[in-house]
Amino acid sequence: MLKQYETVFIATPVLSEEQMKEAVAKYTDLIKSNGGEIVNEENWGLRQLAYPIQYKTSGFYYLIQFKAEPSFVDVLETQYHRDERIIRFLTVSLDKYGVEYAEKRRAGRAAKKEAAAAPAEAPAQEVKSEVEPEAPAAEAPEAPAAE
Repeated sequence: MLKQYETVFIATPVLSEEQMKEAVAKYTDLIKSNGGEIVNEENWGLRQLAYPIQYKTSGFYYLIQFKAEPSFVDVLETQYHRDERIIRFLTVSLDKYGVEYAEKRRAGRAAKKEAAAAPAEAPAQEVKSEVEPEAPAAEAPEAPAAE
């Protein structure tokens, strides 16, 4: 039976963007090749660490949510230990509430992305609406002066 897991790893900050993509591809391929299914991936980017790890103060964070057999987690974590690019990792099993929260979080992020894309189009429409009312205002008759 497949269980849902969430793993976050921190890669060393000296990696180039290409090397980071290569590291992510290695772990996503490992999950897929062992009968797992990728549910979601998020690149959190370069962030400061709360405390130095291996004399590094920042790292590339990456989250992968996946479904796999429980025995696969040991295989994945062994690969994390062997990879010099990974300085920390954490893999947790999600219960039904964790899965529900993850789905809500993904839906919220998708809504934010759509909302961020919508205002980029909205100013162009506002400019048109500002230009149109000015012409009829000039043609409107003047109101009588109050006495």
